Amino acid sequence: MSARSDAKATKYRRQPVARHGALSSPSPIRQVLTILGAMLAVVVVSATAIGGFYVWDAARTLDESGVSIGDDGTLPPHIGEIEGGVNMLVVGTDSCEGQDLKLFPRCAHDDGGERNDVTMLVHISDEPRRVTVVSFPRDMIVPIPSCENPDGGSYPAMSAQMINVSYSYGGLGCSVATVEELTGIDIQFAAAIRWTGVINMSDAIGGVDVCVSSDISDRHTGLNLTAGNHNLVGAQALQFLRIRHGIGDGSDLGRISNQQQFMSSMVRKLQSGEVLSNYPTLLNLANTAIRQVNEKQLVLSESLTSPQRMAQIAMAVADVPYEDIVFVQYPTVYAPGGGRVLPVTSAADVLFTALQENKPVRVTGNPSGGNGVEVIGEAEDGAEKPTPTPTATADAGATPDAEPSPAPTGEAVDLPTEITGQSANQVTCTVAEQ
Repeated sequence: MSARSDAKATKYRRQPVARHGALSSPSPIRQVLTILGAMLAVVVVSATAIGGFYVWDAARTLDESGVSIGDDGTLPPHIGEIEGGVNMLVVGTDSCEGQDLKLFPRCAHDDGGERNDVTMLVHISDEPRRVTVVSFPRDMIVPIPSCENPDGGSYPAMSAQMINVSYSYGGLGCSVATVEELTGIDIQFAAAIRWTGVINMSDAIGGVDVCVSSDISDRHTGLNLTAGNHNLVGAQALQFLRIRHGIGDGSDLGRISNQQQFMSSMVRKLQSGEVLSNYPTLLNLANTAIRQVNEKQLVLSESLTSPQRMAQIAMAVADVPYEDIVFVQYPTVYAPGGGRVLPVTSAADVLFTALQENKPVRVTGNPSGGNGVEVIGEAEDGAEKPTPTPTATADAGATPDAEPSPAPTGEAVDLPTEITGQSANQVTCTVAEQ
């Protein structure tokens, strides 16, 4: 193991977790963005001298539950847009702790473990502000550095494991260390959310609009949707984020692009004024987020437990143009025998070098690595353009034509075609599995 890995192993402290059986999990990045807005609402309440005790109690609740990832830093001296760039890891875990057995009957036979089945790196650039969200396929084989064992000692470093077992070995800190080792990006903030947390936060935000090209029926998640547009809340939103077998080529790569459609739509809703300028909605989000922390459905790094820090990050992303919010998938190829994927580091290096050099990026590849979505329209900042009626898509095995995403502001780095994804001003529609 490298000296860098040894240093990381010493640097991070992790929460005790165990392995878990084969369950899928949702995409949580939208939850963190809404939580940022929720914490901003708490600060607004404080500033108007209405909820002083509420703010104090909320801050105390969050602070007491924070998890150290080694880069916690000091609290900001005042409320204002955070200085410099931000790197945040967001994971969705498959823990059965606190879940409704009616919604998740398999949890009745749970072994008590937990994995990061959804792993996303959120990069917020320094001025000018841009947001890049990188999704890591759960079945990607990567090195995992040495991580602390909650019972004492540490787990040895591993040269080749699926990325979604990193949470099993050392909690949120181990997932952070694994992604840092893979990307070379220093991560200051992290959050993890479980299934019930996704459901409750979806209810609080009032749902997210999605599009499907033709009828979807998936027995694995229980999701049934007719062709067209839908506003998804609660358990149905979670089902949509977990669905894999009913869309595209049935792979996790297709599921990631489906999640990116959801996140793009969520970003447009947040910025349209339906959420971030609606104080009652934000206060409800704040209450919901704090309740999820208390009920262990949401885990935050110590660096994210300050309402001031949350407000600073929220201010940094509040006005980023749609074309400067890009969702991409870490490039991979299938391993021999299929089922698992291997990282294509040569293509990934182009992406992470651009982020480290504070350059905008543009997707030139397909919107989906697993034929999970197709582009059907375009959105303008503040209001979505009318979109075409979704059409029945051709064979699931067909690859949609690659159209570069709209150019971001500034001189953009064109990403290799191995990197799939979309920007927030591209309206996409989920392709049903044929």
